[in-house]
Amino acid sequence: MNTIDGQSPDNFGLGADTANAGALEAQLVALEDRLRELPRDANPMDAALINLQMGRILVGLGRNMEAWNVARPAFDVFLEAHQWQHLVEACDILFLSEQEASLSALGQGIWLSVTFPIDPELTLNMISHVIDETPDDSDGGAVAAAVGAYVVDLRAQDKQRESLVFFANQLLGKVARRHSDVQTQEQFDLWFARLELDDPQKFLVRMRNVVDVLVQDDWWFDRDEIHKTLPVN
Repeated sequence: MNTIDGQSPDNFGLGADTANAGALEAQLVALEDRLRELPRDANPMDAALINLQMGRILVGLGRNMEAWNVARPAFDVFLEAHQWQHLVEACDILFLSEQEASLSALGQGIWLSVTFPIDPELTLNMISHVIDETPDDSDGGAVAAAVGAYVVDLRAQDKQRESLVFFANQLLGKVARRHSDVQTQEQFDLWFARLELDDPQKFLVRMRNVVDVLVQDDWWFDRDEIHKTLPVN
């Protein structure tokens, strides 16, 4: 976990350039056809999953308001069904759509992705958004990077583990350089200890504060009620 070597990887992204815009448009039309073909009594989950795919494509095409408009109702369906992985994916789209409440969506997605044992790659993706949104000298980015590395260490397995540990370490190195101009392993170790990033009980509490700043009072669900669904509260 404690490394500063290498360059920071590119964030996971959706960008669509001229070369693939046509392909994305074709995929979007096919998904719209599938949505229209659903029977009236179809499970709401079927439509929500299609809308999730449409939302990602719409963000890729730069049609951000449309992306929000399909992902936000899908969020509610996934919440009702306790589909936490899909719920965080919806939050990711809502953040990337760059609307007024997108930071709130990011904060809620972070809370969900840390609270529930979803795919750690998605958690790390959400963490990278927080790092991008925080000022260089803010401790918030460092806390987020530490949480990302912690989650990966707990959850990543098999072939996925090596690549995600590498990515988490790169995020930590990136944050250390921009936060305190950390250039050597010795400097990194001192910085890591000084910010108490070696103590999960401390940095997880601080991450809650980061989430609260992002969400403010715009929570779309009751966190206490969701906690009751966890095997261990």
